[in-house]
Amino acid sequence: MSDTSVGQSGRVLIVAGEASSSLYAQRILEAWQSAGRKVDAFGIGSREMESLGFRRLGKSEEMAVVGLSEVIKHFPLIRRVYHSLLDECDRVKPDFALLLDYPDFNLRLAKDLKKRGIKVVYYISPQVWAWRRGRVKLIKKVVDEILVLFPFEEAFYREHGMKVSFVGHPLLDELVKRDNERKSVPALRREKFGIQPFETVLGLMPGSRESELKHHLQDQLAAAELLVKRYPQVRPVLLCAPTIERERLQGEVSNLSVPVQIIKADPLDMIEMCDVLLVASGTATLMVGLLEKPMVIMYRMSPITAWFAKRLVTHTKYFGMVNLILEKEAMRELFQEAASPEGMATELEQLLDETVRRKKVIDLQHLKEKLGAVGATSRVVARLEEYFKK
Repeated sequence: MSDTSVGQSGRVLIVAGEASSSLYAQRILEAWQSAGRKVDAFGIGSREMESLGFRRLGKSEEMAVVGLSEVIKHFPLIRRVYHSLLDECDRVKPDFALLLDYPDFNLRLAKDLKKRGIKVVYYISPQVWAWRRGRVKLIKKVVDEILVLFPFEEAFYREHGMKVSFVGHPLLDELVKRDNERKSVPALRREKFGIQPFETVLGLMPGSRESELKHHLQDQLAAAELLVKRYPQVRPVLLCAPTIERERLQGEVSNLSVPVQIIKADPLDMIEMCDVLLVASGTATLMVGLLEKPMVIMYRMSPITAWFAKRLVTHTKYFGMVNLILEKEAMRELFQEAASPEGMATELEQLLDETVRRKKVIDLQHLKEKLGAVGATSRVVARLEEYFKK
């Protein structure tokens, strides 16, 4: 893929610093490859991107940190990767930069890229409509075009005079891709993991970042223990994110009073096996919602980061993506102290009632209609054509 000597060619800096954004970047690389476009793509991404010829100067699994204390701890790595990106841009002069999510890093990078005359396309908007709205002024200065996932984001950026395109959500593409693959590859079956028909499967999704595991995993496991002691038919399974090694989780479950099974497979397949889920806020909530699985959404962070977050998030009532889209607390949210093991177990207990679960599913059935049509990746690729140097 790095051979740019024949056919349509180009050089692109891609920064996908998180698990979800690296998947969407991977799909773009695959689309270029399928179309015969030879692209020398480099930057921050996943192992899967690297297998497609992507030159990985930074690893998304190492860069995905959240919270002030975590950023400080990883600052030497972040700074080193940051400067390596700029050095490579100076060396090869990319046609443009495609920055995905990861706003604190990417907006600073965009400023330095603009100084070098490199056009910047931003895919997956920073949530400036929810908090720190002043950043939209910076985005307007340093970003040439922003590609957004939700219709309300398009309206927001248009009001601020930005070049913006609503492309829809790429998760819809993933659902279609998965359904097509199932014609030849069967879905995961609960029986394969020894799950009995009478058991209610509780999926635990503590997050895809190391910092999220630190703040969420033990409390989610403790909540599962409490629930199983009250309801023995509950079967907890720990869903391992693509960026996390299974071995990293093994030691965490070994001393529990109830067995917790670790499963690592396609995220959508794992979610579909579950009846109810306890999910760290993020893209995972949207995956769960699109599969119409009832959930409790939680998030914990360091006290100092939480203090700042409570003061900065002033334009929305909710933090769970599902609730933001549906514009109501369709799924229960628990933040910081409220996301205690007891608090989470109590909320999950409500979802063991089938009548309550059915009502939650009805709410989730409205999600797809709010996310646009299938084909987000194709629309992104089409928009990016404008930025390749002819």
